[in-house]
Amino acid sequence: MPAYAVARFRLVLCNCCYKLVRFNSTELDLKYKTFFFSFLCGGKNKFEKFKNMIEINKNYNESNLETMAKTPDNFIDLTVTSPPYDDLRIYNGYSFDFESTAKELYRVTKDGGVVVWVIGDSTIKGSESGTSFRQALFFMSVGFNLHDTMIYAKNNVYAHDPRNKRYKQCFEYMFVFSKGKPNTYNEIKDRPNKHAGKILRGTAGRTKDGIKRELKPMVIGDFQARFNIWEYTTGGNVSRDKIAFKHPAIFPEKLVEDHIISWSNEGDLVYDPFMGSGTTAKMSILNNRNWIGSEISSEYCNIIEERIKKAWEEKRKEKDLTQKTLFGDGM
Repeated sequence: MPAYAVARFRLVLCNCCYKLVRFNSTELDLKYKTFFFSFLCGGKNKFEKFKNMIEINKNYNESNLETMAKTPDNFIDLTVTSPPYDDLRIYNGYSFDFESTAKELYRVTKDGGVVVWVIGDSTIKGSESGTSFRQALFFMSVGFNLHDTMIYAKNNVYAHDPRNKRYKQCFEYMFVFSKGKPNTYNEIKDRPNKHAGKILRGTAGRTKDGIKRELKPMVIGDFQARFNIWEYTTGGNVSRDKIAFKHPAIFPEKLVEDHIISWSNEGDLVYDPFMGSGTTAKMSILNNRNWIGSEISSEYCNIIEERIKKAWEEKRKEKDLTQKTLFGDGM
């Protein structure tokens, strides 16, 4: 572990599971751009054997292909990202090799891991580009399953111009690719159930003998699982971090958080190959996930650094941090 992450821990066996308890630490020097906080499980650092290859909880100021080149096979639990597409924004003049990125993401993703790819299409000479569909098909060609085609709906888009002779574009795709069957699915239930409190009875089809299979009566809960169209406010409400808006295209923190919650568990490793303003890192920290980021622009890395500092400060304010999380409080 690097010297600037000098937090020592002892393991305490409690309720048949290990917890991290900090007993002596020094403050982390926030001047450093990189952080390495190991996730301990069962008394073993599951990333220790890879420390000479790649450090976790670190943003790399380089292309994602450089980062993934030093990343082991089957290493990442979840990728959440929104790549530059169709020249809709100028990202400090940088571009990327999509096909090589997709192939490398397949290699570094664990079996059962997930890649969330948020993307849209521009309109060029009266026709939508179709970039999103071509990229989705390529992901499938390298081995991923197209597990779900989700929609990111924007609820405060600019005014409609009828001269374009088309309805106002107000969504992007959120392609959820999986390497085999997803290992994790933490269903978000926040859609009010109008039948809450009622008793559900009925049958579940018939047996081969034609006998009806009765369902066990159950009480309907207050909320049910949301649909795969997720609506978020865009513009100035996507983040409380003013510095984030120095990046030309940030996506809502809640969108990233919802995917992190859905497709990973605490202590898992989340990657963003286009870290941008650092939203994926921030939401990983706040939700007790390990993370890695790649960002080729030094200017954007400064934004990421500032947001990471604020995220750790927010974590410090939580009560009994060392007892309630798997990270300890030596951040």
